Amino acid sequence: MSYGGAPARDPGGVDVEGSQAPPAGEEIHLPGPTLLPIVTAAAITLIVIGTTISIILIIVGVIVLIIAVFKWVSDTSRDVAALPEEHRH
Repeated sequence: MSYGGAPARDPGGVDVEGSQAPPAGEEIHLPGPTLLPIVTAAAITLIVIGTTISIILIIVGVIVLIIAVFKWVSDTSRDVAALPEEHRH
């Protein structure tokens, strides 16, 4: 007996009563692996460090940040465009 209305399931997906769990309704879309978050964080770090050391670090950090954010947004836009129509917002 389970609480909360749903039948209790073991980790294998079988109800305690013995019937199989229904299949998942749809697949979950996960973005592909990318280094862009790390590059963006490194660029921000360069900007912050550059505020105390050198204007050159700030300039390099801003350039890298702009390129990384542009690439990240364009990759995400391309991924969203590839989704089925019912998944777009």
